[in-house]
Amino acid sequence: MITNIYFVRHAHSTYTPDELNRPLSESGLKDARKVTQLLSEENITHVVSSPYKRAIQTVEGIAKELGLNILIEDDFRERRLADHSVDHFEEVILRYWEDFNFHLSGGESGYGAQERGIKSLESILDSYRGGNIVIGTHGNIMVLMMNYYDPQYHYDFWRNLDMPDIYKLSFEDKKLLEVKRICT
Repeated sequence: MITNIYFVRHAHSTYTPDELNRPLSESGLKDARKVTQLLSEENITHVVSSPYKRAIQTVEGIAKELGLNILIEDDFRERRLADHSVDHFEEVILRYWEDFNFHLSGGESGYGAQERGIKSLESILDSYRGGNIVIGTHGNIMVLMMNYYDPQYHYDFWRNLDMPDIYKLSFEDKKLLEVKRICT
């Protein structure tokens, strides 16, 4: 039985230091409507999201259109880089991708974030077997989960993601069969 996961990287957000409540920007809200249009043709059965507002806002349109509740899954939140603001973001993020054991003070290593995300993803695969599940999430944690199944999903792939972006992952049980980008 095939289960399809639609990873939705959130649309553009308006920066605030409050990670949990950072909202989508005006262009992000417009792009979220495109996400709804694209996913409305995919026979979606469940909608799950990170607890971050920008992820929820990106997938709430499809949930409303289909009359589905959004299940909030804390483990689909973005990877925490540090317990302080990070200077030289690009250099630090590259180091995180080069060494999955690396982490700054208060940060989450690649392996730690990947394990967290995969545990929740596999729970979703077990709970909604045969379904078409939308997961509103974030670029880094999304690619870490994809990397678990196929190492071609790494730093360069992450750098080239759009906001928003949608990837359909087809599984048989917990074996990844195919990845397909759904253009936004």
